Amino acid sequence: MAFATEPLFRDDAYVREFSAKVLGVNGRGGIILDQTAFYAAGGGQPGDTGQLRRADGTAIKIGATIYGEGKAEIVHVPMSGDTLPEPGETMVGAIDWTRRNLHMRMHTALHLLCSLVPFAVTGGSIKDTDSRLDFDIEDAGAIDKDTLTDQLMALVAKDYLVTARWITDAELAANPDLVRTMSAKPPMGSGRVRLIAIGDDGGIDLQPCGGTHVRSTAEIGALKVTKIEKKGRQNRRIRIRLDNDK
Repeated sequence: MAFATEPLFRDDAYVREFSAKVLGVNGRGGIILDQTAFYAAGGGQPGDTGQLRRADGTAIKIGATIYGEGKAEIVHVPMSGDTLPEPGETMVGAIDWTRRNLHMRMHTALHLLCSLVPFAVTGGSIKDTDSRLDFDIEDAGAIDKDTLTDQLMALVAKDYLVTARWITDAELAANPDLVRTMSAKPPMGSGRVRLIAIGDDGGIDLQPCGGTHVRSTAEIGALKVTKIEKKGRQNRRIRIRLDNDK
């Protein structure tokens, strides 16, 4: 039986704690809640970790968050050894905010990188301090990592707002250029698709995305392009890293 979990992170990525009821526990011990601020892994962004606290004060450590049956069910995967809750039990969830905030900064930084490299995205991966995007580029010789770093930092310094809005499936179908990623198409079928906009009306970047982001580019902080690699005949991998020394 599949359940539906309300994804609190989709409307407010800054929710750190929340109260929820247990809908069920699946055959592998994954906990399904009626609502959650835990981001479920997808789009290259890892799922959240953290804990679920019971009424008696004991906590269940969550080591991963994934989607279950369909995209409506979010499963909180506990670390081994904890006693599982019962359906109907009320719990208080708390995400590992330090880890999540790093993912938010990195994910938004990748959108800025995407805005500066006008080629289709073939893949990507988000980690806490370093991440990458792969682009369909035949000749990346004109892309200089130091110049790209300066361009990224200029966008960060402008403190552009990062906002989300929704469009219909039909609107996305009528505007296919909004989709930059070749490897992962935005989820359609629910009737609407979430867009992330950077700058007024998405003037810096505008594309479908279900991930979590900071509210402004200034929150990203210092970062740099660390490497541009050749991965196949046309695939070029650009790596970026948060520069915590600045």
